[in-house]
Amino acid sequence: MFHLFLRGGPVMWPILVASMAALTVVIERIYFLIGERKSRCPEIIEKIFSEVERGKIEEALRIGAGCNDFVATTLVYGLRHRHKAFSNALLQAANKELKRFGRGLPVLDTVITLGPLLGLFGTVTGMIHAFGLLGGRELDSPTVITGGIAEALIATAYGLLTAIVALIPFNYFNARLEEARHEIEDATTHLELLLLKQDKNP
Repeated sequence: MFHLFLRGGPVMWPILVASMAALTVVIERIYFLIGERKSRCPEIIEKIFSEVERGKIEEALRIGAGCNDFVATTLVYGLRHRHKAFSNALLQAANKELKRFGRGLPVLDTVITLGPLLGLFGTVTGMIHAFGLLGGRELDSPTVITGGIAEALIATAYGLLTAIVALIPFNYFNARLEEARHEIEDATTHLELLLLKQDKNP
């Protein structure tokens, strides 16, 4: 395997670096999502809504203060700043939580784009090298060219493989990000409606 890697030429090293960066992000994101799943507490969120609906804001803050659920964190932050800039506070808290979900995704996106380009670059440089080896020989030795082309295509194969492997977790993590975004939007909208109802019926 390592011998095959070396046959791909110098461009194989940047491909290797890109693949290692993608692997690091994938492992970190998996641990992050596992931690987020363990910290979910939907019953606390329901209690927050219930207390807000009853007009007991301080009780809702007390209930949500010890919860690490990203939705609860957003709601608590918004409630604490309800007298100043409630909507802006909710937006700021939501962006902060969503930023945690999106961390590392630009790296995967870059690897998905860069991998095939590096592979193509390796193919071009490899073919230039193959024709350079031909030199003044006659074309009655096709193995000189075909062998060089085979080596050049190794870089393309590795580049495509890196992009394909990175694409699957990238789409999965993006789906989790959008899921979190919709959940936060639904919860914050519900909270705003409850507070609006409280303002109309003091």
